[in-house]
Amino acid sequence: MPTQKTAVPASPRIIFITTPNSDPWAGSEELWGRTALDLVAQGFPVSASVTAFSPLHPRMIELRNRGVELWLRPAWYAWHEHPWRRLRSRRGGPILHEAERLIAARPPALVVLSDGAGGLPPIELLELCVARRLAFATIVQLGRDTEWYADGLAERYRRALAAAQRCYFVSHANYRLAETQIAGDLPNGEVVWNPFNVPRDASPAWPPLGADRELRLACVGRLYPRQKGQDLLFEALASPVWRERPWRLSVYGEGPQRQTLERLAEKLGISDRVVFAGFARVEQIWAANHALVMPSRYEGLPLAMVEAMVCGRPVVATDVAGHAEIIEDGMTGFLADAPTAGSIAIALERFWERRDDAEAIGKAGARRIRELVPPDPVRIFSDKLRALVEKYPCDGAALQRRLA
Repeated sequence: MPTQKTAVPASPRIIFITTPNSDPWAGSEELWGRTALDLVAQGFPVSASVTAFSPLHPRMIELRNRGVELWLRPAWYAWHEHPWRRLRSRRGGPILHEAERLIAARPPALVVLSDGAGGLPPIELLELCVARRLAFATIVQLGRDTEWYADGLAERYRRALAAAQRCYFVSHANYRLAETQIAGDLPNGEVVWNPFNVPRDASPAWPPLGADRELRLACVGRLYPRQKGQDLLFEALASPVWRERPWRLSVYGEGPQRQTLERLAEKLGISDRVVFAGFARVEQIWAANHALVMPSRYEGLPLAMVEAMVCGRPVVATDVAGHAEIIEDGMTGFLADAPTAGSIAIALERFWERRDDAEAIGKAGARRIRELVPPDPVRIFSDKLRALVEKYPCDGAALQRRLA
């Protein structure tokens, strides 16, 4: 890990500080990770403070091999806890400590705080940037309406976020939620798109129906029911009416509750219909399945939904976060009113009644998502960060004095 201070390079340095969930790489890492590579390709020196998962994820290794300077911070917190909780409980903890070291050694023109754990980035990191008078931006990938900030913390967020050059969100719903939870306005806020992991022109063939006309559903995401709600879907599909229908559910992904979900499927009597398929390529998933079911309790805007729509598959999802921003209910998919088994069952029933139209609904979704998502979200975002660096210039000598 880099330890020595070096001279500030001629090109302005951009630092990314990530506060991810407990996965070595998740959808929340796609935007900052790909943007870092794009900036390096344009000649910007880029450093990133990331958790030292063991082994290091191949995508992190790719970042390092392609010129992003990785500063690996110890994974000192327990895996079952969100990093921001442990960070606050330990008076800053490893994330703040390592961020201070990185900023001192590599004075940045811009700091980008990317949070994938849910909620706003840790307040200590925002206040560090404010105290050092550094230009900074935030990226919020998730929002949870069940967790609120105490009054004093909300006030700190109002002050610190007002000092940010930009506050980026991946859905309008998460933007509004953040303003509600701090009871303040964020005029410096903006919604941006995440990149997705399938070619824009992807068009896997519609899976043929067998003699029994089995409907093949897919649930794609981390095996973490607290967020992804797989338990709600299992409960809906365990109802007597669904037991009489031909269907199969493939659950894609891995996570800390795989065994629990396997046992739950067995307990509910649907283990013969539920396949835990692990990881698979996006086009492989949609070559084999007819529809995505996304029963999330909270989200940002899942890549899995965008990818399913790009591939021409209808989506049944809970109406949380940004889901309704891309799904037109009854036209490109079906929305459940709430993240409950009952609401999901109603949405699934509506889909079942129109299952003969599923391919046409998927094609409508494919057209819709291509209208919404720009061709190159990464370049658009890197251009935004470049514009911030140009708007708030600071030479290396001034940065060194500021950090002294």
